[in-house]
Amino acid sequence: MTQPSIRVLIVDDQAIVRKGTMALLAQMDGITVVGEAANGQEAIDQATTLKPDVILMDLVMPKVDGIAAIQQISASQPKVRILALTSFATDDKVFPAIKAGALGYLLKDAEPEELVTAIHQVYRGEPSLPPNIARKLLREIRQPPPHTQPIPDPLTARELEVLSLVAKGLDNQTIANRLTVTEVTVRTHISHILDKLHLANRVQATLYALRTGLTSLENGSAEEG
Repeated sequence: MTQPSIRVLIVDDQAIVRKGTMALLAQMDGITVVGEAANGQEAIDQATTLKPDVILMDLVMPKVDGIAAIQQISASQPKVRILALTSFATDDKVFPAIKAGALGYLLKDAEPEELVTAIHQVYRGEPSLPPNIARKLLREIRQPPPHTQPIPDPLTARELEVLSLVAKGLDNQTIANRLTVTEVTVRTHISHILDKLHLANRVQATLYALRTGLTSLENGSAEEG
C-alpha cells in the first residue's frame, strides 16, 4: 500500500530560506509542502488551518518567536510533529525548543539528506537529534530536576521496558516485534508513560530515561530490529 505523503509547513522569517527549502523538498518523493509562514504567529495560524504532519520551525523570528509558537501549537495540536530548524546550537535555544515540544532539532547547515531523514523520523514520532545536540542535552539532564516538577507516577515493569526501547531510538513497530505485541499496544504503553511522567513527547521520555540511568547515550543509539 502506498504511504501517504508527509505534509510539511515551512516556517522561517527569511524568504530565501523558505523558498530554498520548498524547492529542495519539492524534489523529494513522499513529501509535500502545504504552506509557509514568515513568523511565529503565521505559523500558529497556518498550523490550525492546514493541519500539517510536520512543521519546520525557525526559532528566531519577529512577532512570535519559534519557542512560543512551538508551545502553542504543541498544546493545541499535539499530533503535529515539530522539527526546530535553526542556525543556532546554543543551550538557550536547544533546551527551550525541546521542552516546548519539538521532536527534533537540526542546524540549517545540515546536508539535504539529513533534513529529509529528520522529517521522516519526526513524522514517525521518533526523536531526531544530531550527536552534538544529544551531548548538550545529556549535560543538561545531569543537572537535578527542579523540585517544582510534578512527581511522576510509578511505571510498570512493561512500561519501563518500553521506555528503555524508546530511549534506544527504536520505532513502534520494532518495539512491537521485540516484545511480541501489536503496534497499537506499544502506542498505548507510550501514551501511559508520557501521561504518568508528565512528558510531552518521545524526546522528553528519552531524556527522562537518560536522567534516571535507564539508558545512556552509549547504549541508547538506534538499533535495527
